[in-house]
Amino acid sequence: MPTSTNTRWTKKRDAKRDRLSRISSMIEGKFVQQDNIVSVLERVIEPYDRVILEGNNQKQASFLSKSLANASNEALHHLHLIMSSVSRPEHLDLFENEIADRLDFSFSGPQSTRIAQMIEDEEIKVGNIHTYIELYGRLFIDLIPNVALVAADQADANGNLYTGANTEETPTIVEATAFKNGIVIAQVNEIVDELPRVDIPSSWVDVIVLGDEPYQLEALFTRDPRHITEIQILMAMLAIRGVYEKHSVQSLNHGIGFNTAAIELLLPTYGESLNLRGKICKHWAANPHPTLIPAIESGWIDSIHSFGGEKGMEQYIAARPDVFFVGSDGTMRSNRTLCQMAGQYAVDLFIGSTLQMDYVGNSSTVVRGRLAGFGGAPNMGHDPKGRRHSTKAWLDMQKTGDELVRGRKLVVQMMETHQPGNRPVFVDQLDAIQVAKEANLGTPPVMIYADDVTHLVTEEGVAYLYKSDSPAERKEAIAAVAGVTELGMTSTARQKHRLREQGIIATTDDLEIDVKKSNRSLLAAKSIEELVMWSDGLYDPPEKFRSYWT
Repeated sequence: MPTSTNTRWTKKRDAKRDRLSRISSMIEGKFVQQDNIVSVLERVIEPYDRVILEGNNQKQASFLSKSLANASNEALHHLHLIMSSVSRPEHLDLFENEIADRLDFSFSGPQSTRIAQMIEDEEIKVGNIHTYIELYGRLFIDLIPNVALVAADQADANGNLYTGANTEETPTIVEATAFKNGIVIAQVNEIVDELPRVDIPSSWVDVIVLGDEPYQLEALFTRDPRHITEIQILMAMLAIRGVYEKHSVQSLNHGIGFNTAAIELLLPTYGESLNLRGKICKHWAANPHPTLIPAIESGWIDSIHSFGGEKGMEQYIAARPDVFFVGSDGTMRSNRTLCQMAGQYAVDLFIGSTLQMDYVGNSSTVVRGRLAGFGGAPNMGHDPKGRRHSTKAWLDMQKTGDELVRGRKLVVQMMETHQPGNRPVFVDQLDAIQVAKEANLGTPPVMIYADDVTHLVTEEGVAYLYKSDSPAERKEAIAAVAGVTELGMTSTARQKHRLREQGIIATTDDLEIDVKKSNRSLLAAKSIEELVMWSDGLYDPPEKFRSYWT
């Protein structure tokens, strides 16, 4: 029989011990001084390492990212950077400074234009653009990190970490690294004697540094109701009446944007007028959107599990533990990985927007000159074939009475027919196809594939795409609600009449929606100030949202 007497099975553990020994003179316990952090990074990270840098939608390990960007490219080079969100300038400075050369990510947001140019200039090699949970899964399979750079609110003297309401992806990143003998370095906002709770145990953490300022935290999901338009209100009425009510949608996820904010603010008004409270929108996988406050206060919502926190909502969440997932310490525990999983398997509906949709329903937020990625939308915006529990909404998607026909998740794309600048949303071919060729991607970065989209909502009406029997009929349905676009102009009155008769599209008349009521008076809150009033003063909006009323 073969033996392993000459095999050493602790090479990774031994290598980690060797790396940490290089910084023994600069570290006390687990703590390092701010002035030494660049030297620490240069010694424990090695060229060609996979480095995962915490930078998700809201929370950024900003001190560590700045420190890594200040490292010498003689000491550190050819790093493979893994990030869920490329959001800060120094994230891309790492490539310009020739410290990193390869990137796997999910979303780029504010850096989408710059990253597109750098890819074109061959300064960045992109592995793949992932959905969040896909990227997190690969951390345990073939993208196992050598080093993790993360952020936490507090550390105690023993090195335990408290991540609070903005726990987000930290536990997933740390576990993938720590349990495969990688090195975990955490920046913290403060060092305290006693933590409110332990989110990351000290045995998972190797190095802790006090940041030069609190880590960057963005109020990414806050939408000021002042900017919600009457078209968005009309579309919200169409979604509530033509999708939520029609299919009795009780569990759901809302994507980011004013379209979905309008729906949230119409639940206590328009939804109430339809007697829908208790019948729809009870269980959510969503960030704590401030625009959900009126619906919560009106008794619409039973539970919300969140991917992350939202700046300014901390006191309100702590005072509503029956709705949010709040610990005994009084703060919410978010978890991006688990909430993405809930959004994939446990909810009946995903609704979101896009920048482009082709004529058969494929959509993407990746366009020429802007490589935004797509975050969690592909994860929640698809029909998981592994689902086995049934609900009315899920069963409503069945098209035949066959005993083995399964239900489907409702995947709703909701957008105006034209983007700002009068650019049509509907295109013959997605820009993503050409972008994939230019960036040498294995497949075009499609956000949601056509065969997953069940509904399309525009200002023209609702298209029930799950009812279409062929790609040609699907295209007809999309064209019927595509408005005054090149695609929309191909739809004839006869086609629209037939589609309405078949129930494949519905207009405001079909849904008995009074268009004259689609105005701002229908919003439960018309400003940030009114959201604060709804919250009994518990919501504390960030400064940039206060300019109208303070």
